[in-house]
Amino acid sequence: MPQHLHCWPGAEITRTNAYRIYVLAFLCLLGPFTFFNMQKTKYLQLFTSLMRWIAFSTMIVLCTIALSGGKGQGRPPVTEPAGLPNLFGVCVYAFMCHHSLPSLVTPMRSKRHLFVLVGADYLLILGFYTLLAFTGIFTFPRLYDMYTLNFQPTSDPMGTIVPAIPFLQYFLSLFPVFTLSTSFPIIAITLRNNLKALFLREERPSSATPSASPGVLHKVLERFVFPLLAILPPILIAFATENVEFLVGITGSYAGAFIQYIVPVALVYCARNQVFEALGLGVRNQHASPFRHGAWLVFVLLWAVTCVTFVTVNHFLAKV
Repeated sequence: MPQHLHCWPGAEITRTNAYRIYVLAFLCLLGPFTFFNMQKTKYLQLFTSLMRWIAFSTMIVLCTIALSGGKGQGRPPVTEPAGLPNLFGVCVYAFMCHHSLPSLVTPMRSKRHLFVLVGADYLLILGFYTLLAFTGIFTFPRLYDMYTLNFQPTSDPMGTIVPAIPFLQYFLSLFPVFTLSTSFPIIAITLRNNLKALFLREERPSSATPSASPGVLHKVLERFVFPLLAILPPILIAFATENVEFLVGITGSYAGAFIQYIVPVALVYCARNQVFEALGLGVRNQHASPFRHGAWLVFVLLWAVTCVTFVTVNHFLAKV
């Protein structure tokens, strides 16, 4: 649908202008949270988790009802070599499951059964997403880039494939808004704090140098500059383009691969060198990872290069 079309007959607002108005409203409503300290984000995280579980369970149940009633229209091939580049791109997003590790490991007092618990967590994630994926590909003949759009209300006279429940349809259409609205302040505050830790050092004031000037500079950077650096780039990108497929392709293919593959390898390599210099080889960690061999770091780097190569080829093939 062309972006220059009006939202409704007789209105002067085009689809592009409406999109930018909503982005600006999003910035005005959630942007100020970045300038404050949100010490307790427990309720936001609980709300986000609850919305995700409700949305995912709803999509699985609706697809299951459609499949059990013989309405499934998906006919996925057994193998499709052309989809191999997409598989490597999906692997980058699947790697995001590692984000849950700190919140799982830190509260554990006893690390004795750590590998069993983490393994069970990953099996649960694998089973849940496998169920979500397989019910979707066998239900719909074509899947949107944003999966929840498959459940939106339709003007098709044949009706929808899944049961048409208006409340659930609008809930699933707004689900990305719910999760983004709760995740954006947390991610922005985390980025702001990371910038602060990276560029500002906590130094005691010296009697030889006045402390007023550095103190004012630090306050300006901490309270204004870093929050703006955290929220302005994504907002400017959102104003520049509304092509979700383009944004997902760039962030998932390149930025995601760098953040989730290259950065962890660099951190692990530097951390192991520091531990070796401080403790030597005489101390053995009974909770050491089974992937502690240096060859695994090389494997992750090779995997990152492979993913980026395949996804880049897929981008070029899609344009041909």
